[in-house]
Amino acid sequence: MNIPNILTMFRFMLIPAFIFVFFSKLEYNYLISALIFIFAGITDVLDGHIARRYNMVTDCGKLMDPLADKLMQLTVIFCLAYKGLVPRWAIYIILVKEILMVLGSILLYKDEIVVSASWYGKASTVMFYLAIIIIILFDPSKIVNTFLIGIAVGSAIFAFIRYSINFRRIKYLKKASGSVSDVYKKK
Repeated sequence: MNIPNILTMFRFMLIPAFIFVFFSKLEYNYLISALIFIFAGITDVLDGHIARRYNMVTDCGKLMDPLADKLMQLTVIFCLAYKGLVPRWAIYIILVKEILMVLGSILLYKDEIVVSASWYGKASTVMFYLAIIIIILFDPSKIVNTFLIGIAVGSAIFAFIRYSINFRRIKYLKKASGSVSDVYKKK
């Protein structure tokens, strides 16, 4: 267990904290829950930076870090939809996308292949965080909320399509040649 992995595990603990605060009767519960969400995002960036900079990348971190991110994002969107702040269709699209991403990752991991996050995946995450923070902190109209979450979901769909293309290419290379470029091989 190293510092990046500890930060990832801490992010798992922020999920129930977000739920508790978001649904509580605390004064400023939305502000505090938004801060928890922002803090989770900061720890995500920080653990990745530390892991790469100080050569602390682990197989555990490669698996648990994205899982913590996905669970936090799904939790937040579920909470917002439950409160009527975003449309429920957003939950279903994000949930299906994440399930398919996890299944694809498992299939690649069985072949000892780990595909790193791409710019479009990171951009999608940033769009999601911005939309959620604006919705929680400023509670704009339903039309604006739907527009913001629509942009976030649209960027997630774009990232999913790009990852799907990459997945098919990797599987094709594996099938055609029996191996995949060392770029994709798990270290």
